[in-house]
Amino acid sequence: MLRMKRTLLMGLTTFLWAGAAWGADKYDFDPMHTQIGFGVKHLVISTVKGNFKEFSGNILYDPADLAASSVNVTIKAASIDTGVQKRDDDLRSPNFFDTAKFPELTFSSSRVVKQGDGYVAHGMLTMHGVSKEVTLPFTLAGPIKGMMGEQRIAAEGSLTVNRRDWGLTWDKTLETGGLVVSNEVKIEFAVEAVKK
Repeated sequence: MLRMKRTLLMGLTTFLWAGAAWGADKYDFDPMHTQIGFGVKHLVISTVKGNFKEFSGNILYDPADLAASSVNVTIKAASIDTGVQKRDDDLRSPNFFDTAKFPELTFSSSRVVKQGDGYVAHGMLTMHGVSKEVTLPFTLAGPIKGMMGEQRIAAEGSLTVNRRDWGLTWDKTLETGGLVVSNEVKIEFAVEAVKK
C-alpha cells in the first residue's frame, strides 16, 4: 500500500512538472540580434568595454506561470573581444580567463520572479571554474511576430560582479592606490530570441 502511494505521488509530481514545462514556450537566442558584453574600469578613470562573439542560450517563458520559466546561457570564453588583439590575448591567458583550461562561462537560472516592471532570474553563474549564485535583473519585451511570421521576445539587463569571487585575481596597484583593472565588472546583455 505504501509502495503504491509512493508510486502515485511520483507519477503526480512528474505529471505536474511536465505540465509546467509544456506550458512554457521555448525561445532560442538569435546570435545576429544578441549582444553579451561587459565593462571594467581601467586606471580608475576610464571604462574598457568588450563582448563575447560566440554563445548560445534559451529562454523558457510562460507568462501565466513564472515557475515554469527559466534562462540558460553558454558563452565561449575565447570569443572575448575588446577590439585590441594584445589585450584579448592577455584576457584569454592564465592571467584572467585561462580559456584553455576553462573554455566556457555559463548561467543557469533556478527560478524567475516578477519584480516591479521587470523580472529577476536567480541562478548559478560559472566562470573560471567557479560557480556562484547571482541575481540577474532584466526586462522583457514581446512576444512579437517577426518578418517571417516567427515569434520573438527580447530581454535586456545587467549585473555587476566582483571578478575576484570567481578567481580572477590578477591586479596591479597604481601609485595613487587604485587598481589598473578594477575588481568590479559590469555584465550587460541585450537578447533577442526566437520561438522554436
